[in-house]
Amino acid sequence: MADLKLPRLPDRTPAKITINVMPDLIEALNDYAEAYEAAYGRRESVPDLIPFMLSGFLASDRSFSRARKK
Repeated sequence: MADLKLPRLPDRTPAKITINVMPDLIEALNDYAEAYEAAYGRRESVPDLIPFMLSGFLASDRSFSRARKK
């Protein structure tokens, strides 16, 4: 088989997790979903937004990125 430019794709099987949040956090998450809808004209549910929010948070944490590389 010839060498392909595209590497083998990573595992993309979603993992389901369940969390409990305090009332003020769910209120803030619902407010964020409303702000998202106002900005983009499309309603997304809080559970659909959370994975992207977490990914963005982890990507922006430089200390975590450095520690993870070790």
